[in-house]
Amino acid sequence: MTHPIIFDTDPGVDDAQAIAIALRHPELELLGLTTTFGNVDVEVATRNALLLAQLAGRDDVPVAQGAAAPLSKTRLPPPAHIHGGNGLGDIPLPAVTGRPDPRCAAQFIVETVNARPGEVTLVAVGPLGNLAGALQLDPGIVERVKRVVVMGGSIREGGNVTPVAEANMFNDPQAASRVLTAGWPLTLVGLDATHRCVLTAEHMARIEAGQGELGRVLAGSYAFYRDFYRAFLGIDGCCPHDSCALAWLLRPDLFTTTRGHLNVVTEGVAEGQTLFAPEGRAYAQERWSHTPLAEACLDANGEAVSDWIAEVLG
Repeated sequence: MTHPIIFDTDPGVDDAQAIAIALRHPELELLGLTTTFGNVDVEVATRNALLLAQLAGRDDVPVAQGAAAPLSKTRLPPPAHIHGGNGLGDIPLPAVTGRPDPRCAAQFIVETVNARPGEVTLVAVGPLGNLAGALQLDPGIVERVKRVVVMGGSIREGGNVTPVAEANMFNDPQAASRVLTAGWPLTLVGLDATHRCVLTAEHMARIEAGQGELGRVLAGSYAFYRDFYRAFLGIDGCCPHDSCALAWLLRPDLFTTTRGHLNVVTEGVAEGQTLFAPEGRAYAQERWSHTPLAEACLDANGEAVSDWIAEVLG
């Protein structure tokens, strides 16, 4: 079975790895890349998306630029210490020959979903402003999208940018709240799963050997990202967060999921925290269980997921 997808992204080292999967895997029909701020400014994200498609020989893939800032909060500077100033580990990059689609990301999402009702899966691995914008343009896409897969959030794991918040949720909590509670079929692949996975130097050597010029960019940016993980988290490798969203779509057997009600805290000291009330669980009040049911990943076979990524790209 082939999955037609739109990949919403802020590349970003781990985004680049995931984009390479989206461009290569035979069971994925990549309908377009939509870009957002997050790991980098949106203009840099768009350049990186165009470059990665170019290096993969896939200049035919549309790239639509989207959200440049959160819906309402003050935007934080990009985390250059994690992804580099250019988003790809500050390695030298070739010139980009392609140009972005004239449509904004939200319009591209709406038009693509409406052209193929019931077929398109939205895979979002950055802050969720583009999906929130698409909902604003056409609330009816909730009924016409096949599924939404979001890399973000944390149920039990704790946060990676605050004690309780994952980066994509924290960067635009208002957008995240709208997207996670919209009522479309949704799966959240958060830190509970992605922190179980580590892409090692051995994995990356296989990827570099199998991906030509794109592999050299992936390997070069990985080295920068690996240094961050070693210094700040004591991990010899990196967590391939965004690739895990595609891994869940194609290999759900490698993940443990459960159904429940999602909420996102939009202000205060817990801003960006993901709240999850398991289906059927009674609490002191019912307010945590009023949102539509969704699916959340609570664990992953990390070694198998990382090996799968290396196999796909190797």
